[in-house]
Amino acid sequence: MSEQQILLAFGGIGAAALLCQWLAWRLKLPAILFLLLTGILAGPGLHLLDPQEMFGPLLMPLVSLAVALILFEGSLTLHLSEWREIGSVVHRLVTIGALSTWVVIAVATHWLLGFDWLLAILFGSLTLVTGPTVIVPMLRVVRPKASIANILRWEGIVIDPIGALLAVVVYSFIIASAEGNGLKESLLTFGGVILCGSLFGILGGWLLGTLIRRQWLPEYLHNLAALAAVLGIFIASNEVTHESGLLAVTLMGMWLANMKGVDVRHILHFKENLSVLLISGLFILLAARLDLNAMIGLGPLVLILLLVIQFIARPLNVLLSTAGSSLGWRERTLLAWIAPRGIVAAAVSAIFAIRLHEAGHQGALLLVPLTFAVIIGTVVLQSATARPLARLLKVAEPAPSGFLIIGANGPARTLGKALQQLGSRVLLTDSSWENIRAARMEGLPTYFGNPASQHADAHLDLVGLGHLLALSPSGELNTLAAMRFRHDFGHQRLFGLASGQESRRTDKHRASHEHRGRLLGNEELTYIKLANQLHQGAELYSTNLTEGFGWEDYQALHGERATLLFARDDSGWVHVVTPDSAVKPSAGWTLLALIQPETSDAT
Repeated sequence: MSEQQILLAFGGIGAAALLCQWLAWRLKLPAILFLLLTGILAGPGLHLLDPQEMFGPLLMPLVSLAVALILFEGSLTLHLSEWREIGSVVHRLVTIGALSTWVVIAVATHWLLGFDWLLAILFGSLTLVTGPTVIVPMLRVVRPKASIANILRWEGIVIDPIGALLAVVVYSFIIASAEGNGLKESLLTFGGVILCGSLFGILGGWLLGTLIRRQWLPEYLHNLAALAAVLGIFIASNEVTHESGLLAVTLMGMWLANMKGVDVRHILHFKENLSVLLISGLFILLAARLDLNAMIGLGPLVLILLLVIQFIARPLNVLLSTAGSSLGWRERTLLAWIAPRGIVAAAVSAIFAIRLHEAGHQGALLLVPLTFAVIIGTVVLQSATARPLARLLKVAEPAPSGFLIIGANGPARTLGKALQQLGSRVLLTDSSWENIRAARMEGLPTYFGNPASQHADAHLDLVGLGHLLALSPSGELNTLAAMRFRHDFGHQRLFGLASGQESRRTDKHRASHEHRGRLLGNEELTYIKLANQLHQGAELYSTNLTEGFGWEDYQALHGERATLLFARDDSGWVHVVTPDSAVKPSAGWTLLALIQPETSDAT
């Protein structure tokens, strides 16, 4: 390919990846569906993209490095405090359960598709993994209970390197068996990968964490240092012991995430964005290499294999793993249904298939189309049915429409009670025990502590919460909270009141609107003004609009005495009113407004 063609291919992959991610966001489906379809269409479909010609011998090394970065990003979210709560189930899922899945898939592949035992066992190790690249997007759509979501997330991240390790061991056994010492070579490989990967991973995590904790690196270099460390540890571990790098970077991320005094949130945000880019590009490139004729040639028995994986292998895994746990049958049913395969299965199968084919193993190239068939089948089936199943089983979280309220002072409690009456979930946070006690006496859920603290990161329950209301008299705390929860809720769902002190500051001394979020009500409504108006007799009134009493009638009745704050539409969604909002209430809506007493007009 010419330089111009390569540049056009890169540009096309980037544009296609963005379009696929946007479609996934709009249609509430995993992006992998659109990425795979795009890759298949661009590669074997229209012959517009040939990754092998484009990258040559660099293709597989680039794939390996990208998978390492993806695993590192996922392992940064693994906190031992969560492991203590759900560790027994996850431990069984990635050990006993994974072993049962491996056996079922290997036997089914051998008997249904006629693979020899060695290739069938290798295929079983490749497809026993789920993976965060498909689990996390699916969880965003399905929104199961926190206990289920944590189990699936932990399983997806931990099982990836385990599956890759098993695949390495089986691969080395296949290669070594030709020389007559397969068992010995496999045992040595297994021990070497575990020892080397653990050593490099823990050492790398400790060194990077020490650099960050002791501030030997400026903050703007943390992301670059993490990226360089991942690539360096992955390459060094692989150089010492072949294929130990995936385990090393996974342990490195886990060590870093649980190291005291090390804040990895900014690194995690950077890696999340990088992972989206890598996953998108990888799926398109790997799908473009797919041999459609080979996939079609596998025949209808592939569908039977998919049914075995979905209705025998996974339920058996969950049955063995959840025995004796506190999970009910509803939670176990959803766990038994969700196990999509992802990027690690696709990437590792592509790497090993080529190596085995070059070593003279017939049928090895069928590993790739068969793996992609399993990926497509599990993702399509589960993404289309998991959300309705979660709702049917009543294990889905409510829509994230509730309000996290910063402050439990008088005005915050008044707004919290009013929002509760509208049917919204609220959670008030404050570091003042007097305020927290008063809120609890009024029946309001609370969190006693600073919402931006490390303790809050681990214990603040955000289930069902989708908005931030910063109602503290401290403008600095409101700004800090808006910056802390911007990633969780998005800038469009951050709201607050300016403090009286902040309203008197010039722009040079006042936090920007980008950091503070959007203003609640109107521009004149500050915290002090709201508190004074409530003290002087103003009240929050809830009014239902009807065909006979509409929005115009409401405005005519209350005039300037009413400051509209919230509006619940006929579907139950609560809209927050801001100076720039375009809310147009109609019949069936409920309005919540701060209304001045009649006597205020005469003064």
